[in-house]
Amino acid sequence: MGTEVPQRKTSMGNIILASGISKKYEATQALRDISFNVSEGEIFGFIGPDGAGKTTLFRIITTLILPDEGELKVMGLDAVRGFRELRKNIGYMPGRFSLYQDLTVEENLNFYATVFGTTIKENYDLISDIYSHIEPFKKRLAGKLSGGMKQKLALSCALIHKPGLLVLDEPTTGVDAVSRFEFWEMLKKLRKHNITILVSTPYMDEAMRCDKVALIQGGSILSIDKPENIRKGFSRKLFSVKAPEKYLLINALRTYKGTITAYPFGDSVHVTFTDDRYDDSIFAFLNEKGIREVTINESAAGIEDRFLELMQAQETMKTPPFISPPGEGWEGG
Repeated sequence: MGTEVPQRKTSMGNIILASGISKKYEATQALRDISFNVSEGEIFGFIGPDGAGKTTLFRIITTLILPDEGELKVMGLDAVRGFRELRKNIGYMPGRFSLYQDLTVEENLNFYATVFGTTIKENYDLISDIYSHIEPFKKRLAGKLSGGMKQKLALSCALIHKPGLLVLDEPTTGVDAVSRFEFWEMLKKLRKHNITILVSTPYMDEAMRCDKVALIQGGSILSIDKPENIRKGFSRKLFSVKAPEKYLLINALRTYKGTITAYPFGDSVHVTFTDDRYDDSIFAFLNEKGIREVTINESAAGIEDRFLELMQAQETMKTPPFISPPGEGWEGG
C-alpha cells in the first residue's frame, strides 16, 4: 500500500479544515470547540492575547500534540493519521527562538535543509528575499544575532524545504517596529510561491495585513471574517476622548453615569456612551474631577475595539463559542 502524500488543494480549496477542536491541560480548558478553515494562498491570522490558546492550536496543526476532541484535516490529510507526511510539508516557526545558538547562521540553515532532504542551493530562490538580509553574517553564531536577524534566520529555516503550509507563532513579538514591517512585507512576497500562511499575533494592527482573521480569547473563537468586516461589526458609535491627565481621565470616565465602556487607546480613551451620544454634563463632571482641556470626537472603530466588545459580551452574557455562518465552506460543528 503506497504512502499517502499531502495534496495541495486547487485554487481556493481548503488547506486547513478544523471542526470542533478541543484541548484540556488538567483543569485548564486551552481550546474549546474550535472550527475554522483556511483557503489555499491565504494569510490567515489568529489574533488574541497571551493565554488565548493560539500556541496550543498551532501545535495541534503542526502535529506536535493531539487534540482531545474534534477533527482536523491539513492539505487533505487527517492530522493524526497522516502526521509523518504532513511534517514534510509544513514549515513551523515557534514563538520562542528554537534554532541552535552555538551554530552559525549558515550551519543552521544547512542543518535544516539536510533534515528535509534538500539543499540551500535548490530552494535559494524561495528564501533569497529573506536570507539576503543576514547572508553577510552567515559565519556569525545564531546566539549572537539581534532579534530581527534571528527572526529572519528562523523564517529561512522554516521555508528551506518549500512547505505548502507555513505556521508562524507570534513571529514579530519582541522585535522592533522596522523589523515587524519588513517581516510582513516578506510574507506578502511568499504568495507568488503558492504558500499558505497561518500566523498568530497579539498586535491588532497586524490583523489588517491578513486576508482573514480569527479573534480568539479564552480558548474560544469570538469571530472570523475579513479584517475590515470585523472592524465594521462594532455595534455602537465610538468616541475618542483626550485630556492631559490620561490616567485620571480613564478612571473618571468609567464612573460617569452615561459611560458604557472606556478603554485606553494610544494617547486617548475610546468610549461608548448610552444612546450613542453625550451632552455637556460630561464636561462639568470631568471638570469637578480636576480634568480640563477635554476634547471629544467621534472615531472609527478598529479591530481592537471590536475584540474588546466581543470579549466583554462573552464574559458578561456567557455567549456560546462562535458558530460559522452557512455558505462559507465550513464543515462540522
